[in-house]
Amino acid sequence: MNIQSAINKELFIPHNERMLVAVEVERRKRKRLSFLPTASKGRYTTFICLSVTNTKPHQLHITKVKQFDGSPSFTRRSQWTVEQLRQVNGINPNKDSPEFDLVFDNTVDQWVASSAAEKCIFVQILYHACQTHWEGTTGVKAGKVGRKGRGPHTAQDTVGPSQPTSSQRSRALQTRRKSYVPPRQTEFINCQSKLTGDAGVLNLAIYRCKAFLNRMKNMMVPNRTRSQGRGQPGQRLSGNTVANVVQRMNVALGERGDRLTRAEDKTVELMHKAQQFADNAHKLALKYAK
Repeated sequence: MNIQSAINKELFIPHNERMLVAVEVERRKRKRLSFLPTASKGRYTTFICLSVTNTKPHQLHITKVKQFDGSPSFTRRSQWTVEQLRQVNGINPNKDSPEFDLVFDNTVDQWVASSAAEKCIFVQILYHACQTHWEGTTGVKAGKVGRKGRGPHTAQDTVGPSQPTSSQRSRALQTRRKSYVPPRQTEFINCQSKLTGDAGVLNLAIYRCKAFLNRMKNMMVPNRTRSQGRGQPGQRLSGNTVANVVQRMNVALGERGDRLTRAEDKTVELMHKAQQFADNAHKLALKYAK
């Protein structure tokens, strides 16, 4: 069981939630240390998790989770709703980078992900989850506002002096519409277009492969260090061989990603040409029909 599955099973499933993605992070700027001596809390690993409730209406939550060294369990530290998330800053819109900021109503967190691929996966899933959430929320609220004041006209509406007239109901409906303020949506700035574009599935698959290779590299480094410390040449050779294989796989994955990108661009170009051909054929058909 990987870490994300363990976090989901321990913290979110018991609360009737489903985790969508988690990213391992470190603070980009350390908090200022106090001059007062404090007890050491030990080292820990921080994860930023995105989850959704299983009950309707679905709610999106951003949760900070910590795991202390030597402990197999996870601790839920802070949690925010997507309505409290004001801005997601990708820092660099021109290339993959592990840095990103999360701006909430009451705090700003500056993070560095374990790798650029992990950060890109998190931002991409967060963006599409926010889009789905805001579309659903806006649609429900707009429907409720639109239905008020359009109920069926019954006899009770005309009988009795206490019932409001049609003009009064119209003015009341306009007042309610003017007083309704739509929720402020989360703003994504300095994020690459491929993270917030339509080709999400393809880019997500590429980033998942890159994240997997990064994790393999991180696992190989401690093993190679231990083998060199023991002075066993056979193990050093094995570690170097595996590292070379991982490097070749990374290069091959990058080339495959480039080919897929070119194929996608070619597909879009062919679609435009097909649309132009269909338009011309339609114009000719209308011309000869006359």
